[in-house]
Amino acid sequence: MQETRQHILEILHIKGQATVDDLVGELRDRRGDTITAVTVRHHLNELLREKLITTPELKHRNSPGRPQHIYTLTADARQFFPNNYQPLIESLLQQISQQFSSGEVNVILEGVADRMAANAQVPNVALPERLRLAVEYLNKHGYDANWQQTDDGYELRTNNCPYHHIATASNSALCDMDMRLVASLIGVVPRLLSRASSGGSNCSYWIPLVPDR
Repeated sequence: MQETRQHILEILHIKGQATVDDLVGELRDRRGDTITAVTVRHHLNELLREKLITTPELKHRNSPGRPQHIYTLTADARQFFPNNYQPLIESLLQQISQQFSSGEVNVILEGVADRMAANAQVPNVALPERLRLAVEYLNKHGYDANWQQTDDGYELRTNNCPYHHIATASNSALCDMDMRLVASLIGVVPRLLSRASSGGSNCSYWIPLVPDR
């Protein structure tokens, strides 16, 4: 990421929220230069376009002067800051696998998938619309998904695996959870066409044509 934008994200991460004037002051302290408000607004517009900061809200001053816009981070910006999710998830899965049989682990992860699908709140609509909403939900959670219609149904692909450091061909529990998630989101059990953890370029699922709901 461009250095100034990374600094802006870091400032918002620390402060929680900031105005353009706040950011100009912080950036000048960090960089030792004379960055202007016009330049900061340009970078803010780019961050808005990338959906890394929220649409600004007006903040009224306690002293005379025009109201100022307040900027905060979106959930998507979290990817730019260190987290402990991967080792935590890996340790949790190892612990669960030691305590329960493979069948019981699958039941637990199926429950996780069903809960995720329930939170997505995809309505009972025609399958193409369900696919659109399912892909929208998957993309919000890092799957880089898309779908297209084929001669005999639909194909849904996820080009990024959020668990690729953990999911392997020898341990397919998380892959099976994704299969359950897709099925729950679209209301149809798909057929697995390819799996990234087994060497495929993506995970892909074929969904047969079904009558409109």
